[in-house]
Amino acid sequence: MKIEPHELYNIQFYEYGEAYFGSCEGTRYRVAREPLKNVRYTPPDQRDPASLLATVWPEPLSYGAADPETMISKSFEFSQKGLEEAVDWLNRQAAGEV
Repeated sequence: MKIEPHELYNIQFYEYGEAYFGSCEGTRYRVAREPLKNVRYTPPDQRDPASLLATVWPEPLSYGAADPETMISKSFEFSQKGLEEAVDWLNRQAAGEV
């Protein structure tokens, strides 16, 4: 099984300050805007710099219940291209290609 880019929605979803959670091959993951805040109604030239933060950890625990020491995170550019790179990284993590 593989995570497909369309499963994580498009980049505008993350401007609402929401995180996306999922799982694949025994790995749970979270993708969110960093910092996590709603900027949808803030003009682009007035927004603070942001990135996408992808985080993985082993199943079965949820993000809030998992031990932070079991989590691995990586930042990506806050763009559709950055989101696609995050999906690629998530797939490599789920496949054990650290």
